[in-house]
Amino acid sequence: MRIKLVVLFFIGFFCKIESQTVDPLQTKDYLAQEKWVDSIMNTMSLDQKIGQLFMVQAYSNRDKKHEDFISEMITKYHVGNLIFMQGTPEKQAALNNNYQSLAKIPLMIGFDGEWGLDMRLKNTYKFPWNMTLGAIRNDSLIKEFGAQLGKHCKRLGIHINFAPVLDVNVNAANPIIGNRSFGEDKENVAQKAIAFTQGMQKHKVMANGKHFPGHGDTASDSHHTLPFLDFDKARLDSIELYPYRKIFDAGIGSVMTAHLNIPSLETNPKLPTSLSKNVVTNLLQHELGFNGLIITDGLNMKGAANYATSAEINLAALQAGNDLLLIPQDVPASIQLIKQALLLNTLTEERLEHSVRKILKAKYWMGLHKYHPVDLNNLHEDLNSVSNEVLHRALVKNSLTLLKNSNEALPIVRLDKQKIAYVKLGDDSGDHFLNMLNNYTNVTKVSAPNLNEILKKLTPYHKVIIGFHKSNAHPWKSYKFSQKELVWLQEIARHKEVTLAVFTSPYSLLQLKSFKNLSSILVAYQNSKLAQELSAQMLFGAFAAKGKLPVSIRDEFKQGVGLESKTLGRLQYTIPEEVQMSSLVLKKIDSLASHILEEKMAPGFQILAARHGKVFLQKSYGYHTDKKVVKVKNSDLYDLASLTKILASLPLLMKAEEEQKISLNTTLAELLPSFKNSNKDTLSVKEILSHVARLKSWIPFYKETQDSITGKNRKEFYRTEKSKKYSLKVAENLYLKKTYRDSIYKYIKIAEQRETEGYKYSDLGYYLFKKVLEDIYHKPLDQLANEMFYAKLGANRTTFLPLKKFTKHSIVPTERDTYYRNQLVHGTVHDMGAAMLGGVAGHAGLFANANDVAKIMQMYLQNGYYGGKTYLKPETIAKFTKRYFKDLKVRRGLGFDKPQLDKEIKATCGCVSDESFGHSGFTGTYTWADPKSGIVYVFLSNRVYPTMSNTGLIEENIRTEIQQVIQDAILE
Repeated sequence: MRIKLVVLFFIGFFCKIESQTVDPLQTKDYLAQEKWVDSIMNTMSLDQKIGQLFMVQAYSNRDKKHEDFISEMITKYHVGNLIFMQGTPEKQAALNNNYQSLAKIPLMIGFDGEWGLDMRLKNTYKFPWNMTLGAIRNDSLIKEFGAQLGKHCKRLGIHINFAPVLDVNVNAANPIIGNRSFGEDKENVAQKAIAFTQGMQKHKVMANGKHFPGHGDTASDSHHTLPFLDFDKARLDSIELYPYRKIFDAGIGSVMTAHLNIPSLETNPKLPTSLSKNVVTNLLQHELGFNGLIITDGLNMKGAANYATSAEINLAALQAGNDLLLIPQDVPASIQLIKQALLLNTLTEERLEHSVRKILKAKYWMGLHKYHPVDLNNLHEDLNSVSNEVLHRALVKNSLTLLKNSNEALPIVRLDKQKIAYVKLGDDSGDHFLNMLNNYTNVTKVSAPNLNEILKKLTPYHKVIIGFHKSNAHPWKSYKFSQKELVWLQEIARHKEVTLAVFTSPYSLLQLKSFKNLSSILVAYQNSKLAQELSAQMLFGAFAAKGKLPVSIRDEFKQGVGLESKTLGRLQYTIPEEVQMSSLVLKKIDSLASHILEEKMAPGFQILAARHGKVFLQKSYGYHTDKKVVKVKNSDLYDLASLTKILASLPLLMKAEEEQKISLNTTLAELLPSFKNSNKDTLSVKEILSHVARLKSWIPFYKETQDSITGKNRKEFYRTEKSKKYSLKVAENLYLKKTYRDSIYKYIKIAEQRETEGYKYSDLGYYLFKKVLEDIYHKPLDQLANEMFYAKLGANRTTFLPLKKFTKHSIVPTERDTYYRNQLVHGTVHDMGAAMLGGVAGHAGLFANANDVAKIMQMYLQNGYYGGKTYLKPETIAKFTKRYFKDLKVRRGLGFDKPQLDKEIKATCGCVSDESFGHSGFTGTYTWADPKSGIVYVFLSNRVYPTMSNTGLIEENIRTEIQQVIQDAILE
């Protein structure tokens, strides 16, 4: 047994040594690699060899003098490597090609892009900081992130990216690392860094682990001074060096040595670790067995630059064991001093050639033995492809961390019972957060100059969402609350149920003395547009919080903590590619939109499309009218016309049928006893909803109230002011006699039936269904719809009689009426019959924006479920979306329109599934849902402006043309 243990020990020991002494620079075709390296080495002069040791900083935003300086570095001093700093990708690529053309040996191009090219270059993509990424549980996403950066670097001719940061940030007061670290847990840091490295090096862009031996527990910035770390070797082994051991085994290509003062590693207090042979050679290479490229941190930093002259520092870095000198100062003097050291044998030629050979091996690994210039075509498009945002969204969604959730305060439910306020703290904007919150329900921003006033303003609100927003410009920006903000936060939380959303470093929470009064806490880590928007979506249960805290907040919230919230099946808001839709194809909608506006088919409109519960298109075009004064906004309300049937009357009828208050076979006489012995008494609910009840299409009731000769409204029926007798508001300053409502039902009752059987679309049945529903539930139709559906759904911008809730500025007008109301119809229903019922009818009268229409249609698509509540049973949805008279060539379901059976009739684009359903409206509205593709489509317009004779939208089938484009955009 003892012999076995000894054998196992030696096997384990040698395996460990072997794994730590792997050569990460060696390629699979190592014989060809060695041959190429030898061929270069054999032709190099001493000056060329020395030149390979330098990586000089180059800028793409400076003048010709700087460009000439870099050119001279390459041609005169044989500098073999450049690190590009600030500028633009286009200029960098052009300079890169130019500088490469001057070099006899291809240049290694470096870059410092921890969160992407945006760290240095304008007009490039900005990904999250490492602290944000440290909150992600799924490391495969970090690998994707590394791969994306690898693609970007490769495209721009960058061969080594100085990332990932391996510092374990155990010091919350660290002034330079902080957000740049994956967190305080060494294992999490190691695994994230390995995943990142694997992703990036897959594209032959070398990763660089920094800042060796560990910058995570410093209290000063090595850019300005030499940080002091007073830890023993055991502590360093257990924390700081842990990620390095792990990532060396995983094959990282290079390491950056930091400028630190660590007495336990280097006894000379003035000698930075980057210049210490004890650290760079003995510890990094011998003890840890690292054989990759060793690169100093920037030698222009005060942590190194204060040690000696620039030339002396550069020589000391080589003597310490570094291979490549990053941002060296005074290259000419350094070359002379290195030559002198070779003569004096304080630096051997073997030592020089050892580093030069490693640099050349690295260049072969990077593909520089087959160098190609950077293609300057489509560079901006390639670096800013939509795939960046798809990945960014996934990273942010998976990072959001729920720390506290008392009494399941999140996600927010029962929207009909909650009045919600938003209070902004911090010195940065929270507009994207507030705008997204308002996609779910009405959330009011409350502000005041003092605490007493804000508490008073918050009195009527049940819930307060406090967003703490700090600058997202760079990871070193202040994340701290002001003293005033800390007081306000605690005082508001003492009086109200508060959700705190933190859009900055989690370290900001260290300032809070107590978390007791906060109902829920969400950490979003950054104040980016995506972090704000996705946080708002998470608060309402569009998706679950999955993140874990990468650092500890005292003992209250330990590293690794993160609650998972529930999902409620509410709409998410995203970009097309996240749901496998093509942004490129969808651009055709903009062309169709321009056509609508140019041809004056409608002065403006809203378009929304969602797939699998994710809104990927939400856009408004044009103006409210041809005066072009008020632009259409996504929040504006349109007159939905006949969409009222499927968004108001139908869900209520479906509910009544579920509750067995009616059945599909119930007759009109049973529902409305006054219709007994009429020519309509045997009509069934099924027949009326399927439009086979032989009812007239419509009746122009208003004409019965007008003079038959002049066409003017008769005074016996109308007044300009509201009174008890004249209480039915038809339009502004136009009120109909209250008793005329009964006359409308009488006219319907006595109206002749069509003699021809079969399909004929009719509004009349919905006039009657209004009365039926109000009789069943003993409440007005508008109140019923709001209480049973809209308020709970968060459809706060869906309403009858919109002027009771909204100003005209938020409501799009319909027609300039010259035949009945003799005014611009604005805020009152366009349909004449619905107007004569006071604006609330079963067939028309509903107003909404596209977003709210989508909520209701998504509820249908989710088999009656939305926002954590089941409104209708799946079997009810199936029952009402089914055709019952297909044998009579009737395409319609019960209330819902269905795809055409006759190819000549354009009810849809002809490209949707037979299971799909929807409806269109006279004012230029349309909505459709397809269970097969998962797509919900909404189009709202006021095509009846200036008059209803404006039929271009209908004649050219524009609404279904757009539907076709959406269908064509499906990628899978």
